[in-house]
Amino acid sequence: MSGGVDSSVVAALLKRDGYDVVGVTMQLYDQGEAVRRAGACCAGADIRDARRVAETIGIPHYVLDYEERFRRGVIDRFTASYASGETPVPCVDCNRSVKFRDLLDMAVDLGADVLATGHYVASRALPGGGRGLFRAADVERDQSYFLYATTPDQLGRIRFPLGEMTKGRIRELAREFALDVADKPDSQDLCFVPGGRYADVLARLRPDAVRPGEIVHIDGRSLGTHGGVIHYTVGQRRGLGLSSATPLYVVRLEPEAARVVVGPREALATTIIALREVNWLGDVAPGPDGIEVAVRVRSTRPPRSALLRQVGDQMEIRMTTPEDGVSPGQACVVYDQEGDRARILGGGTITRTSPSRMAEAA
Repeated sequence: MSGGVDSSVVAALLKRDGYDVVGVTMQLYDQGEAVRRAGACCAGADIRDARRVAETIGIPHYVLDYEERFRRGVIDRFTASYASGETPVPCVDCNRSVKFRDLLDMAVDLGADVLATGHYVASRALPGGGRGLFRAADVERDQSYFLYATTPDQLGRIRFPLGEMTKGRIRELAREFALDVADKPDSQDLCFVPGGRYADVLARLRPDAVRPGEIVHIDGRSLGTHGGVIHYTVGQRRGLGLSSATPLYVVRLEPEAARVVVGPREALATTIIALREVNWLGDVAPGPDGIEVAVRVRSTRPPRSALLRQVGDQMEIRMTTPEDGVSPGQACVVYDQEGDRARILGGGTITRTSPSRMAEAA
């Protein structure tokens, strides 16, 4: 129970349906402004909101101090990845380690049959046994991109009651249950990054990563200087501080040389994507010949058609049409088809990309 409306409604629904419900909130961090602001999730005022909801629906409520686990499993990985020029997705690591490993282990130790969460994703029994993970009915809220690392064993013990509901219906239910979080705004930023200022967090935790350097065009021209590659991400256009007759975008980061490489939009086009840390949920793993799938390289983009194949010890994605702004460190999630209710087959962390012919020409 994060203190938001979604997990609060899950607890109320299960209590209404006769389950023996125990509410658990994880204390994940304590970082000044992040704790005090509304919608911080798993800290400060939000923990108090979760406690009030538990009192309203009449269930026990416990707070688990997982700050050290969160630091090791999420924040340290985030800062290391960002400092190396990648664009990490810490919500994936939080779900993979703290929530669906540590918290699930705790639930099992307590004798719970299942762990239920307020994520917008659907879990359904499969004809051949086991459970599959599917995109949520509320496509605008779908969180399947952040949950691809859930393992088959974990799916057997995790339930997502909101997967077939819309946000509007969930707020209606919250009012019916008289929950005072019914109209609470959703959190928009990373929970431990106030205002979305990633570079500020990294500068505080990894000051060694802040090194000034050159901004260089892909044709080799030096265009200016910067205050640290941590202030840039692949695909970025605004805030470069450059004067150019045509728009320029960050094409890649070279942290070892403290270099930011920029170029035209065409230079961002990517066709081949290699993955590490792959989690596979599909029935049949891809071989060297590959299988046709759909993939998402960002949570805000729809699944797009691609070929997935095994190449050595890595999975490789070959996009049917080029994607732009693809960065190492991002998650790449694999679905069985394009569309709103597709099944999640797995995914991994992007380790490298290869440009399309269009990008090479640029």
